[in-house]
Amino acid sequence: MIISLAASANVVWQYVIGACLLLLAVVLVAVILKQTGKDKSLSGTIAGGAETFYGQSKGTHQDRILQKLTIVLSVVFVILAIVLCILAL
Repeated sequence: MIISLAASANVVWQYVIGACLLLLAVVLVAVILKQTGKDKSLSGTIAGGAETFYGQSKGTHQDRILQKLTIVLSVVFVILAIVLCILAL
């Protein structure tokens, strides 16, 4: 009886962590796509108007925030994936 309760609680946690991983993956993809590329070739020419509208420092400040957010979300994603693997054993 106690083993079955522990197993069912384990399954519930697997579903919760799996749902968090799915949501985190979608947010991570959105944050990565929001970032501007380092390459300033053709895409820099097309998006060059954004620099004049927002100013020079606003784009770089937003990029730094998005880079830090990407790193944090990636680390959390990896930790949750490892926890999910441990729970699956």
